[in-house]
Amino acid sequence: MGWPAIAQAREATPTTTDIQPYLDRVADQVSEFTLDNDMRWIVLERNQAPVVSFMLYADVGAVNEANGETGVAHYLEHLAFKGTERIGTTNFAAEQLLIEQMDAVFQDILAAQAAGNTEKVTALEAQLTALRQEAAQYVEQNEYGQIIEQAGGVGLNATTGADATRYFYSLPSNKLELWMSLESERFLQPVFREFYEEKEVILEERRMRVDNSPIGKFIEVFLEEAFEVHPYRRPVIGYQEDLYTATRDSVERFFDSYYGPNNLIGVVVGDVSATDVQAMAEAYFGRLQTRSLPAEVEIEEPPQTAPQSFTLELPSEPWYLEGYHRPSITDPDHAIYGMIEGILVRGRTSRLYKELVEDQQIALDVGGFSGFPGDKYPNMLVLYGITAPGVAPEQIAAEIHQQLDRLKTEPVSQADLDRVKTQARASLLRQLDSNEGMAALLAEYEAKTGSWRNLFTELEEIAAVTTEDIQRVAQTTFQPDNRTAGKLLTATAP
Repeated sequence: MGWPAIAQAREATPTTTDIQPYLDRVADQVSEFTLDNDMRWIVLERNQAPVVSFMLYADVGAVNEANGETGVAHYLEHLAFKGTERIGTTNFAAEQLLIEQMDAVFQDILAAQAAGNTEKVTALEAQLTALRQEAAQYVEQNEYGQIIEQAGGVGLNATTGADATRYFYSLPSNKLELWMSLESERFLQPVFREFYEEKEVILEERRMRVDNSPIGKFIEVFLEEAFEVHPYRRPVIGYQEDLYTATRDSVERFFDSYYGPNNLIGVVVGDVSATDVQAMAEAYFGRLQTRSLPAEVEIEEPPQTAPQSFTLELPSEPWYLEGYHRPSITDPDHAIYGMIEGILVRGRTSRLYKELVEDQQIALDVGGFSGFPGDKYPNMLVLYGITAPGVAPEQIAAEIHQQLDRLKTEPVSQADLDRVKTQARASLLRQLDSNEGMAALLAEYEAKTGSWRNLFTELEEIAAVTTEDIQRVAQTTFQPDNRTAGKLLTATAP
């Protein structure tokens, strides 16, 4: 029986005893190698279908940005799809001259704005628009994506997070070399063309996700309140002012600092030969030069010593949200926090859903996240409730606190713990069942825990959690002095 069949058979009631030996065999089938330039590679051969999924993982995210330059990691993710000196242009030499002129004009715009010279700003903006139109005649729109689509590729995408930036898609297995060529080239000689077009796109994204979104604004303020100094307090998308003043030069500096091969992880999962992958990786990605990387984020969030709270009034239904500081993914108690999240908010059988939504009907929905906004560094376990009509957020808060006190004073039943363990195992197995999910997890564990092999001990860690562990961690974590709470109230009409 192959892996998909086993996953399907076990999904309803998976047990570590049944699955762990198989996972051990899968782990033994994973190959790894490191190029001379220190780029790490992980390969898992799966020959059930002639497809292969790729993940290029950059061990850098919003936490690595400098103050005043928030959003550059997200900028870079957008611009990485714009092509190279060969892809995406009909005449790079001519285009490059216009790119340099546009950058110079934008610097003049910033200077004129700082001086308050609105007339000059207007004239310069018109000049920038004209240069953009002239440069557009050389741009082959979305040529990078078209090449992949014509080769049968699917799922072309990328994500920027607090801790990482991921580039991924799948191709027929006979297109392995195409992926090697395209990906190595866009990180060997990227051209961040259409920069000012993307600036408008990203600013609009910011407006939609945060400025015009009550929930987005609520979350942004929550993180600013919950974290005093750690860069987790800043939004991944960046602040509006920083996004506007960002320059191509600042994005290129960020790229040069963090996108060396020694900060990238390549993962290939599917119908491939590990030998072929290594040979092609050496030929294509071996061209990238090792760089000196900036130091890891060394800012440590000081322990919270008093409750924090805030209230926002926005055009929204009322929400209540609270979060508690918790350790990083490498902490021995990491799996326990996942079990606590499951007991409280995972599914219709969870305690908060049953109590607040079904029984008392004071919330329309409840939820939470463990490991927010990232988990490479100490982070937050967050719980929230959307209030039912006529219900005050304080009622949601009181019921959440009652359930947290219950976790601290009353051991969970073995049946409850077994339920969330089953859910956690099933969720992990579903991810591992797909090439895409496997590639993502292998990269994540390699980057954040120091070895992809830790992925395959996750089930053992879940199985080892006891009712005493739940109570111990709850008693330590769910203390008022460790809590940041936010109320989102419906703004009254002026």
